[in-house]
Amino acid sequence: MKNLSGGRLGLNARTSGLGMMSALLLSGCATVPPPLAERTEAPSQVESGAGIANPEIWPAYEYPVPNQPEDEAHIARLLSSMTLPEKIGQLIQADLCCVSPEDVREFNLGSILVGGNSGPYGDDFAPAPAWLSAADDFYHASVDTSDGGAGVPIIWGTDAVHGHSNIIGATIFPHNIGLGAMRDPELIERIGAATAAEIRVTGQEWTFAPTVAVPQDFRWGRSYEGYSSDPELVASYVGAMVRGLQGPADGDNLLAGPYVLASTKHFLADGGTDNGVDQGDSSISEEELRDIHGLPYRPAIAEGVSTVMVSFSGWQGRKMTGNQSLITGVLKERMDFGGFVVSDWNAHGQVAGCTNESCPQALMAGIDMYMAPDTWRDVYADLLARAETGEIPMSRIDDAVARILRVKMRLGLFEAGAPSTRPLSGQYDLLGSAEHREIAREAVRSSLVLLKNQDILPLASGSRVLVAGEGTDDIARQSGGWTITWQGTGLENSQFPGATSIWDGISSAVEAGGGSAQLSPDGSFTARPDVAVVVFGEEPYAEFQGDRETLALDNALTGPYATMQRLREQGIPVVALMITGRPLYVNPALNLADAFVVAWLPGSEGGGIADVLVGDSSGAARHDFTGTLPTAWPLTPDMDDGALYDFGFGLNYGSTANAWADLPEIEVESAGDTRVWFANGTVPSSWSLLVNGTGDEAQTRITGVPAQALSGRVRVTAENFVVQEGARRFAVAEGTSSIHLRNFNPLNLDRETNADIMLLTTLRVFDAPDSAMLGSAGDTSSGMINFPMPQTNGFVRYGIPLKCLRTRGADMTQVNLPFVLTTEGETDFAIGEVRLGMDAEVILACE
Repeated sequence: MKNLSGGRLGLNARTSGLGMMSALLLSGCATVPPPLAERTEAPSQVESGAGIANPEIWPAYEYPVPNQPEDEAHIARLLSSMTLPEKIGQLIQADLCCVSPEDVREFNLGSILVGGNSGPYGDDFAPAPAWLSAADDFYHASVDTSDGGAGVPIIWGTDAVHGHSNIIGATIFPHNIGLGAMRDPELIERIGAATAAEIRVTGQEWTFAPTVAVPQDFRWGRSYEGYSSDPELVASYVGAMVRGLQGPADGDNLLAGPYVLASTKHFLADGGTDNGVDQGDSSISEEELRDIHGLPYRPAIAEGVSTVMVSFSGWQGRKMTGNQSLITGVLKERMDFGGFVVSDWNAHGQVAGCTNESCPQALMAGIDMYMAPDTWRDVYADLLARAETGEIPMSRIDDAVARILRVKMRLGLFEAGAPSTRPLSGQYDLLGSAEHREIAREAVRSSLVLLKNQDILPLASGSRVLVAGEGTDDIARQSGGWTITWQGTGLENSQFPGATSIWDGISSAVEAGGGSAQLSPDGSFTARPDVAVVVFGEEPYAEFQGDRETLALDNALTGPYATMQRLREQGIPVVALMITGRPLYVNPALNLADAFVVAWLPGSEGGGIADVLVGDSSGAARHDFTGTLPTAWPLTPDMDDGALYDFGFGLNYGSTANAWADLPEIEVESAGDTRVWFANGTVPSSWSLLVNGTGDEAQTRITGVPAQALSGRVRVTAENFVVQEGARRFAVAEGTSSIHLRNFNPLNLDRETNADIMLLTTLRVFDAPDSAMLGSAGDTSSGMINFPMPQTNGFVRYGIPLKCLRTRGADMTQVNLPFVLTTEGETDFAIGEVRLGMDAEVILACE
C-alpha cells in the first residue's frame, strides 16, 4: 500500500483516530470483512478528535540502545528469507495454558507467556526444575529448522512483578506501593537485580515489569502495583528497576550476564481511569496524560527499556491498544522508543471494531506483538489472511518483526543456546537465597509507615506479646495478589518454603530477647500479655476482584476491631498492624489502637516487620521507621472529603506523641465487596431476590422470611450459613421454578469474561430436583448451562466461568439477571452466597 510508511498509516491525525479498517476504506485500499464493518467508532467522536494525541507537545527523548551493524544485517537477511507465515508467527504470544512446543514449531510463534493461573505441564504449582525443563522444550521447538524455516528462538514472558512470584520458593518482595513508601531508588535497583537472577534460574528471559502506573484513584484494584500517586516519585524508581533487571542502558548480549528483558506497563494511564475502574476510560486532558502518566516513560526510555506493554484502558473514549497517535506517534516516534510494543491479555479485543479473534487495527496502531493467550490461533489466521490479500501492508509487518528480532538479538538469544545451558540456569539455591531474602527484609523495614504511636513502640524484646487478628500467620495474605496464583488466593504456608510470616518474625524477635509470644487470632490468652499486636486488613486480590466503590475496608474484614476493643477494655496496649494494598478508611482501628503501622503487602519476609516493631531488651529501637506515605490517606471512604494524612506523612521513633483526638467514625455498612450479590440473607440495595414460575404465575419478590411464592408451590425460609439465618432455603413442591437475582441497573461484565472470573453459587441441596439450569441472563439473550445439582451434606461452592456464559449466549455487557437458577420437579435447597470470584470448589462443565 503506497500510503503507508514507517509503520504508520499515512493519513492525517484526525483520520488516524479511526479504526484501521475505516481508515483503509477512506484511502480506497481495502475491502472490510463483515465482522469489522459491523462495529465502528461514532462519527462525532472522530470529528471531535477525542483521544487523538498531538505528539508535538510531548517531550522528545533519545533511545540509548545502539543498533548493532551485524544485528541489522542479520535482521535484513532474516526478513528476506522468512516466509509470511513465519513473520506472522513472530507477532503472536500464546499463554502456556493453551500452547504446546509442537504448536510453537508449527506456527513459528515469537513468544509465550505464563499467565497468573498457568504453569508448566498443566501444574500451576510445578517445582522450579519443571519450569526450566519446559523452557528447554519450547526453545528447542522454536529453533527446529527441519521444515526449512528460520528457527527464530522464542522468548518467554512472566509476571515477575514483585520477585519471581510464580515460582514456589522464590523471594517475594513487597508490592510496589510498599516500595514507594521507601523513597530508595538504590534499593529498587537491587530488588530488580535479585528478581532478574531468580528468573534466570528457571529459564525465562522477560518480565512484565516494572509497572509504572501512577494511580490517581485507589479504588482501582491494581493500585498496589503502582509505586505512588506522585509521578515524580514513580519516575525516580523506574530507571533504577529497569537497570536492575536489564543492566546498563546500552547493554548488549543480556543473557551473558544476569539480566532479563524489562517491560514498562501499562501504556498509558492505566492508573488514571475515571472512578478507578480497571480497564476503564480516562477523560483527562492530554496535558494531564503527558505530565502525570507519561512522565515515568522518560527514565524508562533513558535506561533502554526493551519492551512496553500497552494498557487495556482507554483515553477519551479510545482504547490504548488501538490508539495510533499514542503508540506510534508519541511512544515510537516522539519518544524514540526502539524496542517492541506488546499488548495486554486479549486487550486487542476491546478496540473498536475488533474481537478477541480479529484485530488488525492493533497492528496498524503500532502493536508489534499480540498477547493472544487463548485466541492466538484465530489471531494468527486472521493476520495471515489479511496480509496475504495485501490488506495489511508488508511494511508494517516487517517493521514489527524487525523490532522483535532486534530485541531478541540485544538479548543474545540467537547465541545463548537452550535455557538450561545459560548462566544461572538450574542454580536453584538462588531462589529465595539468603542474600535475596535480606534485600527483601530490608525493603520491608523501609516500607513500614507509622501513623500513630502513643509511646508504646518499640516493643521491648523481653515482653509478653500477644499476636492476634487475621493474617498473623498467613504468608499468602501478607504477599497479596500475583503471588503463585493470579489472585494470590488458595495458598498455604507450606507453598512458601523459607519464608517468614508476621507471626514467625515477631515471635522470633521477642523470644530472642527473653520474652514470650502467643498466637491467638481471636485475642484470647492464657497469660496476660504486656502488649498485643493485632493484624488486620485486606485479603489478596488482583485485577477485577480488587476494584471497589469506596475506600473502606470490607465489613467482613473488620472483625479485629472488636478484638482491639476487648483488649483495650482489659487495659492491654494495642498495636494495630494493617496489611493492605492501598490506603483505606480505618478510623475505628486508628482510634482503638495505641500504635498504628501500615505494613502494605510485605511479601515473604515478615521478619522485616519485627525488625522495626521489636526493640532490644531495654526497649531501644533496633531499626527506626523511615517509610512515608506514597499517597494520601483518606479521612472518610470518599477521597473527595480530603486527606487524614497527606502524601509523605510518616512518624518515627523521634516523633512527639501528641494527645490523640478521636477521629470521626462513619457508618460504612454498604461498603462491602461490590462483587458479592447475595450474602447473609440479603442482596445489595437496588437488587431483588425473585421467585418466578411459568405461564401466568405471579413473580414474587422475597423481602423477608418465611414467605410463599407461586401460589404456595414454593416455601422460602431461613437457613444458617456463616451467620445465623445467612442463607435462604427454597422448598419447591412441584413444577418449574426459577430463583433470580435482578439488578435494575444492568451490569457490564464483558471485561471479566476475558479472564478466569466465575459466577460462584454456594448451595446446600437437601432434595435434588429432576433437572436444573444455572447461569446469567440479559434482556435479549441468556447464558445457561445444565447443572447436575446433586444432594449434598453441606454447602458447596459451584463456579461457572463468565466466559462460558458468554459463549452460551448471554450478553455480558447488559446483565439484568446476574443469577438465574431454574429447577424442574420437587426439590429443596438453600442458597448461601452468590458472587464473582475464582475460588470454586466445583467448576461446572461448559457444555
